[in-house]
Amino acid sequence: MIPMETIELKRDCEAIAIPSGLRQTLPQGTAVRIVQARGGSYTVSTNIHAMYRIDGKDADALGLNTGVADDKSAHKGPLSEQLVWDTLKTIYDPELPVNVVDLGLIYSCSMTPSPLGGTAIKIQMALTSPGCGMSNVLKADVESKLLKLPDVSEAQVEVVFDPPWSPARMSEGARLQLGMDFDSAPGLVQISRGF
Repeated sequence: MIPMETIELKRDCEAIAIPSGLRQTLPQGTAVRIVQARGGSYTVSTNIHAMYRIDGKDADALGLNTGVADDKSAHKGPLSEQLVWDTLKTIYDPELPVNVVDLGLIYSCSMTPSPLGGTAIKIQMALTSPGCGMSNVLKADVESKLLKLPDVSEAQVEVVFDPPWSPARMSEGARLQLGMDFDSAPGLVQISRGF
């Protein structure tokens, strides 16, 4: 259970500022409220409404115990395209409660034999905003999670801007989750990114 009340960090904790993507250390005692816990990370807000992402490995700083396995043995079965897509669905935008697949950010995914042995996975991914400071964070999340899959020896993410991402790329479920009505104003729907 994730507490919705204000909690104080139990120790100094590395965090990533949202939306700038800058890494910094939040000191022990900083008051935060968890606003999102998805994909093995936590989005927190401070008393001055600054937002940060805290990785699951630092859940103890929030007073939480995750107990999540973080190795290749956590994935059952052989490598498959379905396993890759299921893994991509565990990566969430730090500001929105929607994964990168349902947001329509994944433009392509290819699996080929790697010259290093095993499988190489190449992803083409867009961002909801070309100037998104979280691009390197999301890119690293994708590469890191894919490298944990069985038989994967390489994972490369290319951030692309053509065609530009638009909310029309989102799945119907994502639109419903975010309360978007595409029928009443197609082309006018915008996602507020907090800039």
